[in-house]
Amino acid sequence: MKNFLFPAVLWAPVLVPCVILGAVALLVRRARDQRPTAGRTPSAATCALVAAIAAAVSFGAYSRGVMSGFYILDPDQMCAAQGVRGDRIVTRWTLPVSAQCVTRGGVGTELVPTWVNPVVVTGLVLFLLALLTGAASAVRQRLAPR
Repeated sequence: MKNFLFPAVLWAPVLVPCVILGAVALLVRRARDQRPTAGRTPSAATCALVAAIAAAVSFGAYSRGVMSGFYILDPDQMCAAQGVRGDRIVTRWTLPVSAQCVTRGGVGTELVPTWVNPVVVTGLVLFLLALLTGAASAVRQRLAPR
């Protein structure tokens, strides 16, 4: 899994906008082609497109957070670039995304932007809601009398 995740995180700035733009274009086309009806629930395909957008946004934010604490240089240079003075170590967390420069005195400076974790969590929640709504819509359509 590690062998797949690192290249995906590196390619995220290119792949995420492509997925989002493609899914939005398909959603717009679907909306244009369908007749508006009041009270109709979204189809499973529409929910799948919304889930793809939410997952892409969440993964893009996660990748931004992970890469904000990644430098080719050593950790001392990474922390010095953020203005942390003195002896320091770097701590990292996967979820919530975190990379901190911590001095020996225990003072930490967060390298990950503050918006990353709320966007990741919101994207994951929307992804799950879209999947559940799509599954319910597919079951409802399958059970509907013809």
